[in-house]
Amino acid sequence: METQGQARTPIQVEFRELEEEPPGCTASEADVALSLPEPALAPPGLLDLSGRARRTPRNPRTRAFRRRFYPTVSDHDWNDWHWQLRNRVTQLAELERFLQLSPDEIAALAGKAGSLPASITPYYLSLLDPADSSQPLRRTAIPSLAECARSPGEADDPLGEEGHSVVPGLVHRYPDRVLLLVHDRCAMYCRYCTRSRMVGHGELRPDMDRLAQAVEYIRQTPAVRDVLLSGGDPLLLPDEALAWILGQLRSIPHVEVVRIGTKVPAVLPQRITQPLVRILRRYHPLWMSL
Repeated sequence: METQGQARTPIQVEFRELEEEPPGCTASEADVALSLPEPALAPPGLLDLSGRARRTPRNPRTRAFRRRFYPTVSDHDWNDWHWQLRNRVTQLAELERFLQLSPDEIAALAGKAGSLPASITPYYLSLLDPADSSQPLRRTAIPSLAECARSPGEADDPLGEEGHSVVPGLVHRYPDRVLLLVHDRCAMYCRYCTRSRMVGHGELRPDMDRLAQAVEYIRQTPAVRDVLLSGGDPLLLPDEALAWILGQLRSIPHVEVVRIGTKVPAVLPQRITQPLVRILRRYHPLWMSL
C-alpha cells in the first residue's frame, strides 16, 4: 500500500498480441497475452460460487452436439477456454456444417453484413437450434441482412461514447462514473451490440500505456466513484492483465464501485477457472453486468 509522499514504483507489464485476426474475425489462439507466465489452469469443469470445482453440467443438447461434430475432442480440451477460443466458428462454410442456414443468413454471411464479425464458440454453437433460424439464441449469434438496414436518425455510436472519450478507451459521460474499454474482442459477437462500430476489428488493444493513461485520469479525478470495465469482454484478458487493472483501480481511494460487463459466463463458461475466481475474490466487492 502506498503511503502519502511515497513515490509509486511503476509495474512493468508488457501486453502483446499473439496473433492478428484477419478481416472476418478468424479465430486466433488467444486474443491477448502477457509476457508473464500463465498460471496453471483449473481442472476441467465449472466452479461453484465458492471457487470449488464441480462436475460440468451434462446438457443433453451439448452432449449430442459433441458426439456428432467433435467426437475425438476430450473433456479436458472442451473445458479449456483457450481451446474454445481457438476453435470459434466464424465463416459461412464452417457454419453450414453445423446449421441449416436460412437464405437470409447465407446472404448475410456471404456479404459480411454490417461491420460486426461473426464468431461463435463451439459450446454456444451447441445450444443453437440447427433447423430454426428464428430461435432467439440463434438470432443473437448468426448475422442477418437486417443488420444492413438504416433507420432515420440511427447512429453508428448510439450511446454517444466517442464524444465523451477523455482518453482513448475511457468514456466519462456522467460526473461520478466512467467506462473503461479494455480491448475490443469478445468470445462471441452479439448481433444486437451497441458497440458494433468498433468491436472485433483489433483496433482497440489492451495496450499498457493506454490503460495506464486511463487509470491515471481516474486517479486524478476525485469525482469518479464508479468504474465499469467493458470493451470487448474484460474476462478474455489473461489473468495477470485483469488482476493488474483491478489492483490499480482498487488502489484509488475514491473508486467505490468496480463493475465488469461480460457475457463470458453464458458463451464461454469454461473461462471461469479457479485462478480467475481467486483474482475476483481478491478485489471483491465487484459487480458483474451479465
